[in-house]
Amino acid sequence: MLPRKLIIFDYSGTISLESVLFGQPDYLMKQLRESGLTDLGVTSPSIFWEQIVNPTWVKGSTTQVGYKKIIEDRINTIFHQNMCIVSNAKISDAASLFVDSYLNHSGIDGRWQPVFEKLNRYPSVRVIIATDHYAEATGYILKYLEEFHVETAAARTAMAVPRNAAVIVANSADLGFHKDNFRFWTILKDGLCMDEVRQVLLIDDFGGNEERENSYSEPEKVEQRKRVTVRLLQEIFSAEVQAVPFIIEGYKNEKDVSDLITKTSAIIDRYLAASNGG
Repeated sequence: MLPRKLIIFDYSGTISLESVLFGQPDYLMKQLRESGLTDLGVTSPSIFWEQIVNPTWVKGSTTQVGYKKIIEDRINTIFHQNMCIVSNAKISDAASLFVDSYLNHSGIDGRWQPVFEKLNRYPSVRVIIATDHYAEATGYILKYLEEFHVETAAARTAMAVPRNAAVIVANSADLGFHKDNFRFWTILKDGLCMDEVRQVLLIDDFGGNEERENSYSEPEKVEQRKRVTVRLLQEIFSAEVQAVPFIIEGYKNEKDVSDLITKTSAIIDRYLAASNGG
């Protein structure tokens, strides 16, 4: 049965809350020190965001170059005058330690597990985790879903070898385009045989929960990303799109987070209850 309904989850800041906590200044500084990146010149969160991440975000999140290589290349470019006394191996090791720690701290919040377990029972509803991320993230996201005992596959794999995966992981680094780009969604629509989709439920923070020093979270960019993504989905699928902003003011109040997940789960329940043949 071709899916007539589609549920789209954002990753960082929506179903993965820990990944956002990783970027908070104190914690980020700790990770920079422990990985050895501070010894190589990345001595503050502002340097990390302004000189490493922000200038390379498009390349890092729409190609297979990977986060580790991005960091290595930027350190060599920015601090090249000091690199004569630092081996490439040391730079590579520090970048690897940092990225591995980041992705290991980017698990799916356990409070979402019942939601994904429930979605396993609705094969007529296509479920996609759509994320603007680095290439290394795909494997980690698949692993976290498998820990929830959810059948899952990367988008490119699902397109090449069709299988009954409950959740498809669509990473911008694998598809070559961000979520606010027309091509991201047409690739998925065509490759995953979603011509019959007429209703879309979009659960996303639109970058609003990212660390404030990250240019990705600037309010005007968040609002623009939401408008563009909703419009794209409406046009590409000729569908009714219900956007559910998953915006959290702060992560210190666990009750607020739990309440928002519960509220979002209830919205999903209503969406599924109206599903024909679910």
